[in-house]
Amino acid sequence: MEATAHLRHFRMAPRKISVVAAIVRGMPVEAAINTLTWTKRAAALPIKKLIESAMANATDLSKGAVDIDKLYVKSIHVDQGPTQRRYLPRAMGRATPVHKKSSHLHVVLSDVAVKKAKK
Repeated sequence: MEATAHLRHFRMAPRKISVVAAIVRGMPVEAAINTLTWTKRAAALPIKKLIESAMANATDLSKGAVDIDKLYVKSIHVDQGPTQRRYLPRAMGRATPVHKKSSHLHVVLSDVAVKKAKK
């Protein structure tokens, strides 16, 4: 059983979110939520809410048959969304560009543990 959740057009740079996403990748859901609760990064709260949304999706899709305690974060990845381009006035009539980046987050939860490949 796999459940997904997506967060699109989130106004934070992908490089800031991917640091937090790498922490919880492959963890059990319970441990991931506990870790994100105490992480002091701004991206921790939206990722936590997204994982909780994927848990709710898993419960809804399976009509309560899935065991929440056995769910793992199978994959979580961050893609770059559209960039807003703004200009900031500077001295002597010049203008400098400001790029406001956004992100797309995708989470997949599974009830089968992720196995690491052997080298």
